[in-house]
Amino acid sequence: MKHRKRFLKDQRILLALVILLIVAVVSIINPRFIAVKNLITIFQQISVIGILTMAMSMLLIGGGIDLSIGNIMVLSGVVMARVLGDGGSVMTAVALGVLVGIACGLLNGAVIAKSKCIPLIITLGTSQVFYGLALTISGGRIMSFGGAFNAIGKTRLFDVFPVMLFVLIFMVAVSYVLMNRTRFGRRIVAIGGNEKNAFLSGIHVIKYKILIYGIAGFFCSVAAIIFSARIDSITANAGAGYETSALTAAIIGGVTFDGGKGTISGAFLGCVLMGVISNAMNILQVETYIQTIITGGIIVSAVVLSNINNMKKK
Repeated sequence: MKHRKRFLKDQRILLALVILLIVAVVSIINPRFIAVKNLITIFQQISVIGILTMAMSMLLIGGGIDLSIGNIMVLSGVVMARVLGDGGSVMTAVALGVLVGIACGLLNGAVIAKSKCIPLIITLGTSQVFYGLALTISGGRIMSFGGAFNAIGKTRLFDVFPVMLFVLIFMVAVSYVLMNRTRFGRRIVAIGGNEKNAFLSGIHVIKYKILIYGIAGFFCSVAAIIFSARIDSITANAGAGYETSALTAAIIGGVTFDGGKGTISGAFLGCVLMGVISNAMNILQVETYIQTIITGGIIVSAVVLSNINNMKKK
């Protein structure tokens, strides 16, 4: 009986059931939704936000948050586009783009860890800095990648599965292993659960905080590569809203603002649920403004659900 209750309370089980229910209902209304091609399209559509959700989830579990991940992704992408536009090789562009992503993440981590200021406020500020840098480098223009990442965007294994789908799965797997199978992950969870106790137990809190933000920055640079593979162009404002979507997906997946709680698998399912809902609304031809209302409702519901335990305590 206890096992059954735990099973029903598992956020991941509930998410999986909700996803299956939505798929079943929408498929009855429009059978095209269940087609393999459309299901693959859903995962293509969440490839970028899925990687960013992994970054956001690791930060939230560690007691942090980063509202600049969208602009870190864009800055990394703009740098890659600039290098390619100036005649640089793809490898050079990728290397510099990744370095920019990691550097931005480390900067966030260092300021937050050293100043002990609220991560939300710090990253809100650095987000504007990164956006300004992207504007400066791009000159406010649309920048093209010249098909440099077509191998990722257009290649399909067995003529069915796009390469970017495997990149997404790989990054989710890396996140899972990092947070669940390494000493680093266990220490990040400990810091998120109770930073003071983590410090007293001998964990170098500042170092690990900086490192997890640096890793999140790396994930943003990978997301930039996938973004460029899908769109083949980028603008300075292309990252708007990605941080909100990543945060929403993580919270829907059971990751909370409290720190030390939540799972990578749950966050990924939260991202899948958002992708399924978005695709279902498009398939059912729901008006754009109605989609915006529904998306806003999902965000509010997700935040309320994440805080439900605190509500019960009071």
